[in-house]
Amino acid sequence: MTGTRSTPSSPTPPMPPMPPMHRTPLRALGPPRRERLPTGVPVWVVTRYADVRRVLTDHRIGRASMFAPGAPPVATAPGFLDDPASLLNLDGEEHRRLRQTVQRAFTPRAVARWRPWVASVVEDLLDELERQGPPADLIAGFVEPLPSTVICRLMALEGHDTAAMSRWSSVALSRGAYTPEEVQEALAEFGSFMAGLLAARRADPGDDLVSGLVAAADEESGTGSAAGGIDESRLVSLARVLVVAGMETTQVALGNSILYLLDEAPEAWRRLSEAGTEDEAGAAPLVEQLLRLIPRVDVSAGDGILRQATADIEIGGVAVAAGDVLAVDILAAGRDPEVFAPDLCAGTDRLFSPLPAQSLAFGAGPHHCLGAWLARMTMELALHRLAHRMPGLRLTGPMDAIEWRRGMRTRSPLRLEVAW
Repeated sequence: MTGTRSTPSSPTPPMPPMPPMHRTPLRALGPPRRERLPTGVPVWVVTRYADVRRVLTDHRIGRASMFAPGAPPVATAPGFLDDPASLLNLDGEEHRRLRQTVQRAFTPRAVARWRPWVASVVEDLLDELERQGPPADLIAGFVEPLPSTVICRLMALEGHDTAAMSRWSSVALSRGAYTPEEVQEALAEFGSFMAGLLAARRADPGDDLVSGLVAAADEESGTGSAAGGIDESRLVSLARVLVVAGMETTQVALGNSILYLLDEAPEAWRRLSEAGTEDEAGAAPLVEQLLRLIPRVDVSAGDGILRQATADIEIGGVAVAAGDVLAVDILAAGRDPEVFAPDLCAGTDRLFSPLPAQSLAFGAGPHHCLGAWLARMTMELALHRLAHRMPGLRLTGPMDAIEWRRGMRTRSPLRLEVAW
């Protein structure tokens, strides 16, 4: 991005400390109730597990209509999540056709084949951390480069400006941290880069995710050109989604999870560190519990995950009219006592217990996160091997001294100073 933000003429006051994400206040559970988005648009807030799952899986509830011409604004600032051409905002057959161009690459079986080299990335980063020695910033040295390296290798982006892609991803998910002009500029640069990348892989394909995306799209078109089937702008948007989700989802979840374990669950960290080097599968239930307990999205803005009813329906005993917007609260649903027993005050065993119901951390239904299995596997490897290599890992300062990424749709530590 070529522009820079202006520097204030006078010193800005220090920002007040923020609570960690695992201490996010919960909304009260109950039937859908009326609230308003920051834009003033009325919404039904949905909190109970069964109701949230129903909203996410019902084909009469989607996203595309929220971004149709003339639709009331649901976001206070422009951003990556509001692109009508994005996979995130398509429904029905259009969504299915675009999603299937890349879906096969993210099945559990496909992801399992990547496990050895993802593990090698984890080990390389830990080797470098140990070489430099404590104290260290775990975000810069481990949490941030891990998912970035993984997605860049999958998409064969080595040699490209990955720092620019990381910056574009952050700007794309901002919520007030950048001006609308800066957001639009970043998205345009990101789109131009991806359009060039798609063209290059179409001309000279390789064994990577982008080449597979182009080939699948061209096969769908039946003409050898994406223009005959799936619109090229949608392929560009999908490629951007893969980068942003690949970098952002795991980084945010991993940073917040490590902070929770070191701050609130040291016994769980000890148990994880004592697991054998081959017992990586033992971290899987812990990862599921952490994804359920700790939100990635900063709910302080009050919007949540949005959907819109396209027909009159009933949710949790409440009549929802066609055109009504719904905001589902994944965090509240994940703490629903009708499904999950109380958690944060429970013992270590609870954190290593399988979930009694399907997690909604990555959504459900047609818009279930494509990269969910990759994110899970990366977190399992990262937490297991970090704890095994550094069983004495600890924070070097108090919780209220932690710096946070602010003005973003997601929230996680900006820095995490640790020693071992």
